[in-house]
Amino acid sequence: MTNMSRARVARRIAAGAAYGGGGVGLIGAAAVGLVLAEVRLARRAVNNGNRGGRVPLAEGLYGKGYDVPGEPPLRLAMLGDSTAAGQGVHRAGQTPGALLASGLSAVAERPVELRNVALPGAQSDDLDRQVALVLSSSRPVPDVCVIMIGANDVTHRMPPTRSVRHLSAAVRRLRTAGAEVVVGTCPDLGTIEPVQQPLRWLARRASRQLAAAQTIGVVEQGGRTVSLGDLLGPEFEANPRELFGPDNYHPSAEGYATAAMAVLPTVCAALGLWPAEEERPDVSRREGFLPVARAAAEAASEAGTEVTAAMPTGPRGPWALLKRRRRRRVPEAEPATPSV
Repeated sequence: MTNMSRARVARRIAAGAAYGGGGVGLIGAAAVGLVLAEVRLARRAVNNGNRGGRVPLAEGLYGKGYDVPGEPPLRLAMLGDSTAAGQGVHRAGQTPGALLASGLSAVAERPVELRNVALPGAQSDDLDRQVALVLSSSRPVPDVCVIMIGANDVTHRMPPTRSVRHLSAAVRRLRTAGAEVVVGTCPDLGTIEPVQQPLRWLARRASRQLAAAQTIGVVEQGGRTVSLGDLLGPEFEANPRELFGPDNYHPSAEGYATAAMAVLPTVCAALGLWPAEEERPDVSRREGFLPVARAAAEAASEAGTEVTAAMPTGPRGPWALLKRRRRRRVPEAEPATPSV
């Protein structure tokens, strides 16, 4: 599928999500019978490698060495599915939340308090519950929320309009409460090792379509997105034993570090912590202003690509800024100090 075709599909999905449309199916009904056997085989292979779904507890305070009396820590919340939770690794410091908290602390030179309400197996309709947990707490509203969601929507064939509607509502609630929001869009599921053709091709197409539609919905609500597509793409395909965890489905410690490296610059930029010169589009890196649907389609094809709102309207509707930020190396996080 070309980027222009993906842009058109993403625009239809996002419009359906906004206006209550039923849905452009991620996988056409005619293809369901063809892939059912592959779905069962892939799920069996993945589940056989799953070690009980335990996720290391990573909540707490990171960067306590930067503590300044009277200055509160930055507050980071993680929402989403098993990828946001960090399923597949054994140490808390290897989870994406801990890596992002540690990296953000180093950039801001302030402690960062991490809260993680992500749930392994969650689909986008669980975000309503997760947002309620984040906002109903006695703690202050987070400074920034990172959401990673979408893979289970594809594998459970949730209508994409419904998926985007739930995500957009979550971003709107968090932004209204005063939090910055960064969304890691649906990864490319076409390279999960147990998945064979033709399911592999359908999974790739469906996940990239959803990622593009997610981007439109998020940007329209004032959030930013970072494409995670290729983090389960060429890098994972070339190094499956290094970048996949023991279940061949969830990322390993190296895989999560790669994702954190891609997301951290956008988290910092959302909080105004990135150098001002980095905010200007760099033509040599193919950055610039595009209609939001086209920017979403391009981002879905390239990992680590950021999309953020630019102009509310233009000749072809809202426009967005497409950025290909330089990744920042994120070392494994030190153990957190438990929050009080």
